[in-house]
Amino acid sequence: MTIAEQIDEKVRALPDELAREVLDFVDFIEAKYALKSASERDLQQAQSSSMSHIWDNPTDDEVWNDL
Repeated sequence: MTIAEQIDEKVRALPDELAREVLDFVDFIEAKYALKSASERDLQQAQSSSMSHIWDNPTDDEVWNDL
């Protein structure tokens, strides 16, 4: 059995919430080691620049600072 098959088998046995954590970890590993394709990185950069006015605004930042 390949490593991918072993991972698949174990993840399928997890509740959805825990499987989501595994997916988040895989995304982290991809980002850390730059495993994403160039087109995915381009799309991510485009999203960041187009959404920065929403994500980085003083009003929302202030609300989150109080939590």
